[in-house]
Amino acid sequence: MTREKIVLRIRRQDEPGKPTRWEEFALPYRPNMNIISCLMEIQKNPVTVSGQATTPVVWECCCLEHVCGSCSMLVNGKARQSCSTLVDKLEDGPITLEPLTKFPVIRDLQVDRARLFEDLKKVKAWIPIDGTYPMGPGPRLDQKTTEIRYKLSTCMSCAVCMEVCPQYNERSSFVGPSVLNQVRLMNLHPTGKLNRDERLETIMGDGGITDCGNAQNCVKACPKNIPLTESIADLGRQTTIHGLLGWLMP
Repeated sequence: MTREKIVLRIRRQDEPGKPTRWEEFALPYRPNMNIISCLMEIQKNPVTVSGQATTPVVWECCCLEHVCGSCSMLVNGKARQSCSTLVDKLEDGPITLEPLTKFPVIRDLQVDRARLFEDLKKVKAWIPIDGTYPMGPGPRLDQKTTEIRYKLSTCMSCAVCMEVCPQYNERSSFVGPSVLNQVRLMNLHPTGKLNRDERLETIMGDGGITDCGNAQNCVKACPKNIPLTESIADLGRQTTIHGLLGWLMP
C-alpha cells in the first residue's frame, strides 16, 4: 500500500458528560507505524488538518507490547489494541479512532474500566495464600492443566471482549467473559480451588453466567485468542454440578 500521509479522524471529549466532537489530523507516512506511534506524533504538534491548534489527544497505554491491555479503543469501528494495530494493515483512507462504548469516557480515547476490576474483586480472582511464613514448594500441576491455565492467564483485562458482548452494557450487571474466564483460571489452581464454591455461587447470582447470551463475539474479538467460550461452557458445567450437589446436600 502506498501512502503519502496518514489521516486520523478522532472523536474528542474534554471530560465526562461534555459533548463530543471530531477532529482530523494528518502526519507523514512512515512504514510500520502503529496507532500509538501516530498518536505520539500528534502529541508533538497537536494541529488539525485545518491548521487549528488544539490540545493533545488523550489515550492510555503502558507496555506498547500487547501485554498491558490498556490501549484498547475502536479503530475504524473495531475494538482492538492500538499498539498492535499497524497502519499498513488498515485500508487506505482516514483512520477513525473512538473510545470504547461500554465504559465511561474520562477524556478523548481514555475510558474508566473500574467496573471490570470491581467485578474481578467480586469473584475473588486471585489465589489466597498466607505469605507470612515460608510454605515450601507449591502443588504440582499436570501438563495438560498447566497448558490450559497458561492460555487463560494471558488475559490482559483489555475489555475488548466486553465491548463486543451484546449482554455487557450499562443496563446489565453481567460481569462479562473476561471475568468468567478468570473464575475458571483460579478454579483450576490447586490452592485456588479452596474458594471454588464461593466463586461459583457468585457467578450463579445476578450478573453471572446465566446472563451470557452465547453470542460468541468475545472469542472472535479476543486479541490473545483465549478460548472464552470454552471457559464459559466449562463454568456452565461447574455451576450445574455445584447447584445439584448443593440441592441434594442438607
